[in-house]
Amino acid sequence: MSKIVFFSIPAHGHTNPTIPVVFELVSKGHEVWYYSFKEFQEKIEGAGAKFIPCDEFLPPISQQELNRKAGKDFAALIEMIVNTTVTLDEKVCSELREFQPDCIVSDSLCFWGKLFSKKLRIPYICSTTTFAFNQYTAKLMKRSIKEILGMITGMPRINKKMQLLRSHGYEVDSFISIIQNDNETDTIVYTTKEFQPMAETFSDRYAFVGPSIRLSPKVLGERKSKKFIYISLGTVLNQNKDFYQNCIKAFKDSGYDIMMSVGEKTDIASLGRIPKNFTVKNYVDQIAILQRADVFITHCGMNSVNESLYYGVPMVLFPIHSEQGVVADRVAELGAGIKLKRNRPKFLAKAIADVLEDQTFLQNAQKLSRNFRNAGGAVEAANVILAKINKKS
Repeated sequence: MSKIVFFSIPAHGHTNPTIPVVFELVSKGHEVWYYSFKEFQEKIEGAGAKFIPCDEFLPPISQQELNRKAGKDFAALIEMIVNTTVTLDEKVCSELREFQPDCIVSDSLCFWGKLFSKKLRIPYICSTTTFAFNQYTAKLMKRSIKEILGMITGMPRINKKMQLLRSHGYEVDSFISIIQNDNETDTIVYTTKEFQPMAETFSDRYAFVGPSIRLSPKVLGERKSKKFIYISLGTVLNQNKDFYQNCIKAFKDSGYDIMMSVGEKTDIASLGRIPKNFTVKNYVDQIAILQRADVFITHCGMNSVNESLYYGVPMVLFPIHSEQGVVADRVAELGAGIKLKRNRPKFLAKAIADVLEDQTFLQNAQKLSRNFRNAGGAVEAANVILAKINKKS
């Protein structure tokens, strides 16, 4: 029996793909600890792992703020990473020295997991729930001048935090060594080489295992004669009243059935009168819905896109930030969706009509579905982890 420790940030898109992997490992008789946050306790324990809460050690921060720091304020992101590492240091290092794990699997943005593995000399695997990024693919992230300037002006703050890490026994050369994987780092990527941009630039230390999908026993009824459109902006940046109202205007007199998920913090009553062909909810079982949907209007989060393509559902693409823009561009490039020109009712209506009328979008989504399903997913990810442990021993 092996001992495996997982670390992740407090975000659904980064945690959810690891849950089926944990279940696979536990099912094979291995012991798994998972350092995470109380919001995910039920899922983690349901997969059979020991849940260890980190909430009190993370500076108070919402998913929206975490997302903003990751995408906009780079110096603030580094400060948060270092502060979290330092506050967790005594607890985690003490526990892991006693537990003596065979391997640490840490999310690509959960840099404290990587730092602990290096300090304690425990074999490390990076878990990447987005596209894999290196010096080549990073150029696809169209950073604004403001973001670039923010990174430059934030360097004194970043250097100060590097010194703090070193004072706590962490051997770090620079912030680049923390945030960037190289071709010598064992990395699990939850997509396929066919979907990953510039896949040829990554070494064989990158295991492209395909999406790790929670299989849902539920299916939202049978397909009907009316086309069924699903709309969601995910779990983080989903408070967008104007967008939802534009969707209502675009499809209220259409012949489509619409399911729209608006997030837990959106007041449905504030959207005005809901047409009869709309079902609007704060939360839905997305996987159950995608098994029936004809088209998905999405913010292009990697999880949502993976789930849509896994079930062969073409998309209308509405990315909100630069990382989602890279995902949207890849879907459009492979012909499985259309990128919205503008967030207006007429553009929404035209994009849906174009996707439904041109069967090549459906055919390309179904082709990617077959590719995703054959990649191995959670089972293959578990095999990669165990192979690294066996290689060490």
